Amino acid sequence: MSQNPAEVPSEPVAIEDESHLEEVVSEYDVVLVDFYADWCGPCKMIEPVLEGLARETDAAIAKVDVDQHQILAGQMGVQGVPTLLLYADGAQVERVVGVQPAERLKAMIENHSE
Repeated sequence: MSQNPAEVPSEPVAIEDESHLEEVVSEYDVVLVDFYADWCGPCKMIEPVLEGLARETDAAIAKVDVDQHQILAGQMGVQGVPTLLLYADGAQVERVVGVQPAERLKAMIENHSE
């Protein structure tokens, strides 16, 4: 990892393609990736939680629209939405499916933050 990690964005980052996801995961120490769909009710429920985590934690929050990025979602083994993947130091360390309480997501992030 770089000595001066990039400043973590304070709002979720929309992922444009596979290489953009790889770039975000390698740029920040901890990244929580939300695979979501606009038509998904639970995805809408978790959105304010993710926005809060982007502001309150040291993790970058990335969002992948599974309808726009079906191949990427398939490569990541996403079968249901929302699926949340947590990366630390460039490696996937956790995966959860479905709406999660803010406290659980925050604890996952803090467990992998330095």
